[in-house]
Amino acid sequence: MPGGLVESQERPQEGVFAVVSEAFLLEQTRAFGQMFEKGSFLMSQGTIKKVVSDRGFGFIAAEDGKEYFFHRSGMDTSLNFDTLTGGERVTFDVEQSPKGPRANRVRIA
Repeated sequence: MPGGLVESQERPQEGVFAVVSEAFLLEQTRAFGQMFEKGSFLMSQGTIKKVVSDRGFGFIAAEDGKEYFFHRSGMDTSLNFDTLTGGERVTFDVEQSPKGPRANRVRIA
């Protein structure tokens, strides 16, 4: 059948609407990985968890349950690093760095 749907005589599991081909999923995963490796980003939201003011960096607890490093140079002008105390709601982009994913373009939510 077209669109990656599989015709079957069996009744589908409850809540399952379509079966997507493994090749399609692999292609999409590969494309996303290439975008991420090239520095593309995903927009996220979270809360400033910790600020290390004397070293110019901090950590954001994101809504996706992950924690992201950020540096003062990656902040938008809507935030002043020197006044951060923790608990501020922020929006940020996740980008790949040599040490792994990090928050960039951190701005007030």
